[in-house]
Formats: sequence, structure tokens, C-alpha cells
Amino acid sequence: MSDNVILIRFGELYLKGKNKSYFENALKDNIRAKLDGLDLKLYFGRGRYVVKEYPAASENEIITRLKQIFGLHSISVARRCGYDLDEIAELALSMTPECGTFRVTSHRSYKKYPLDSMQLNMTIGGRVLEKKPGLSVDLHSPDYVLNIDVREGGDVYLYDSTIRCAGGMPYGTGGNGLLLLSGGIDSPVAGYMLAKRGMNITALHFHSIPYTSEAAKEKAADLARKLKNYCPNIKLCCVSLTEIQEAIHKNCKPNYMITLVRRFMMRIAERVAKVNGCSCIINGESLGQVASQTIESITVTNSVVSMPVLRPLIGLDKDEIIEIAEKIDTFKTSIEPYEDCCTVFLPDFPLIKPMLEKVIEQENHIAELDKLIDNAIKNIETIAV
Repeated sequence: MSDNVILIRFGELYLKGKNKSYFENALKDNIRAKLDGLDLKLYFGRGRYVVKEYPAASENEIITRLKQIFGLHSISVARRCGYDLDEIAELALSMTPECGTFRVTSHRSYKKYPLDSMQLNMTIGGRVLEKKPGLSVDLHSPDYVLNIDVREGGDVYLYDSTIRCAGGMPYGTGGNGLLLLSGGIDSPVAGYMLAKRGMNITALHFHSIPYTSEAAKEKAADLARKLKNYCPNIKLCCVSLTEIQEAIHKNCKPNYMITLVRRFMMRIAERVAKVNGCSCIINGESLGQVASQTIESITVTNSVVSMPVLRPLIGLDKDEIIEIAEKIDTFKTSIEPYEDCCTVFLPDFPLIKPMLEKVIEQENHIAELDKLIDNAIKNIETIAV
């Protein structure tokens, strides 16, 4: 077993007042689930959680999993000792370098400890300087920082680095949302952003087989699997738009194709959302990025649903979205060259500023509109993630 422990810190839960226990219990459950199957012990203390008694070979895997848990602020690999000053100094000497500059920074959450933070800094720093003459103190920009965390229950933790985690709120504490998951770059990032705020995600993918390949649908499933690292309860529903797109292509003006398709998608999404207990629809639209994402297009597509449509990327540019996609490991999958349903019957000049009354006029050319939606939902497919 490793001599190390891993300190876990959480952030925003401190802001939740009397509701804090609800969020903290959800976070604990998520940590247990994420680390399930690994040989270790978990300790949940006040303000700090600790992973201990794990094999050294598992340390990187534990860190990787912890970094994917929403609600965690940061983690540190640390060494543990007791309150005895000699023991703390001995451990500090084993961790500090032989030369360069250093600083000791103490945090004393156990206020009955006989030395305050400043006294502990000076005492341990002095003992290190005495044994290691090649070191000197630099309080402002040292080469090495030794952190000492004095906790209740007789534990003192020493560590020298902090690893940032996903942040946000514990997954599952922010309600349920239906993510419109295309095969592109944006929608997985949108799902990640709402999951970061605690929202449980169900994904809905539209395909146009045989106009698009089975590989395009499998690409969406691959993206859902990537998101599962952050959204442990995610499931993927797949709906065919083929019959609907053929009806629009046959009966409506070509430049209305994208607008009308998106209105059908929103109608279907609202019904799927209600069946799955979701209270909102999530998509990856960014204002002005393409013709269907102008404010006029967004208004026209929104008008067919009554539930909220959340667009967490609405103010981001493409570079910012790609940066997040790379961080969550969805980017390489998203750029695989498989066409999605939006490329079928794509007009040369799609509407940029559609007018609602003219869109409805075109929509009225489609016979049995509700039947088309019913058929699509009747044949919905759920893919295991």
C-alpha cells in the first residue's frame, strides 16, 4: 500500500447553507461510485475528504477519476503524520529539496493545536534550514512550497502541489435535461457545461439513415461514452428524421429546409424530454455561428416548445468551444468525417432571418405533421452507453 493519501477539497457547497447536507451527500455518493472497484478506503471528514490505503500503482487512476467528478475543487497527493513536531519536521525534511528556495505554508483547521499557522511555518521552516544549508527562504516566489494541513483527529497532512478538478456542482443535484447530441463539436460541450452545474443528462440523437451512415450514429454513441466520464447516468436515445426530411423536401421551399427540420426536432425533443422526466432541452447553439443560430432562427425554432431551451455555449466563439472539447476528450471524435442529419437536403442558401408567419405557411404544406412526429417517436431506439 502507498504511504500517500489523496486530499479531496470541494468548493461551492459552502454556499448552500442549510441545504449543504443534500449537496454533500450527493457528492459523497458520486465519489463512491466513481472510485468503485478500486482497492482503497475513503474518509469523509468535515471540510476534507481523504483517499487512503490504496496501492501505489493505482494512484494515477484514482487521480484521473477524481478529476472528472463535478463538485470537487482540487486534490493533493499528501503524506500523513501525527501532531508531534518532531514527526512533522522529519516528514518535511524527507519532502523538501536540498537546495534552492522554499516556503512553508500552514493551514490550521484544528484551532486547539498549540502552535498557530505562523508559528508552525517558522518552526518547521527553521528545522529544515538547519538541516539543509543549501536552501533559503523566499516567501514571494519560492522554487518549492511545502503545505502543512493540521486537521482534527490527530492528522497532519504535508503536500507540495494541488491538482485542479472539474469544479461545479455535484452531478444529479441540478435536475434533468435532454441534450440534443449531434456528431459535431458543440453539443457534447453543451452537455458537459450543464452537467457541471449538477444537471443529469439524457441525450437525444437525430439521424437520417440511409442518407447518413450507421457510422454517424455510432459516432454519437462514442461521444455519449466520452460524456459518461462526467455524466455517469447518461443514456442515448436515437430518432430517425428521414421520413420528416423527405416530406419537407417534397412539399416546401428548399431554403426553409433547415428551419423546418429544427422545428420538428424541437417538437420531438420536448415529447422525449417529458417521457424521460427532463424539464428542459439543451443544445450547443452559439449565436451567429451558422444560419440556424441567428436570433431570428432561434426564436422561430423555440416557438414550437413550451419548456426552457438552455444554450450554455450561446456567447462562446468556436475557439473557446474547441478548447473545452479538447479538455473533455470529445474533439477528436467530433471531427471524424461522418455526416449528420443536418447535411441531408442542405439548401444552397438557407434562411438567415426567417419570419415566423412564412415558416408556418410552409409548414402547413406538410400533410399529417403530427403523424410524422408520432412515427418518429414510435421507432425511437435506446443505445446502451
